[in-house]
Amino acid sequence: MQYYEDIEIGAVDEFGEYHVTKDELVEFAEQYDPQPFHVDEEAATDSAFGELIASGWHTASICMRLLVDGALNEQAGMGARGVDELRWKQPVTPGDTLSVRTEVVDKRVSESDPKRGYVDTRLEGLNQDGDVVISWLAHAMIERRNPAEYSNN
Repeated sequence: MQYYEDIEIGAVDEFGEYHVTKDELVEFAEQYDPQPFHVDEEAATDSAFGELIASGWHTASICMRLLVDGALNEQAGMGARGVDELRWKQPVTPGDTLSVRTEVVDKRVSESDPKRGYVDTRLEGLNQDGDVVISWLAHAMIERRNPAEYSNN
């Protein structure tokens, strides 16, 4: 298990592989983001994208799954305080294979609860060509190694 004390600013990690299928792309969009360029190949051809593309929310969800499977299951995570700077950099299309790269950019102990620390991580989702398709800055809460040492009891 990785605790707050084990995390170093500047640490970079790359992991995951997820193949995006047309059926999944359309199914997600039909339920959550039914814009024509996500659900209708013909309409997508006439769009600014020129082809069917994944919803950005689908891309974010895929990257979140890769993040959980590749890193978060190994951390003493306590949830997150949010994300900033979410950007869809390049469309994801059927047949793309996504992976994730993370970099720890900041960390500090919570002033209100010394049992936890805050870790800020830049995430980039990459396609099979190494192009960044999505990025965000995550603000996680991570348990400190010996929480009993920080208790007021």
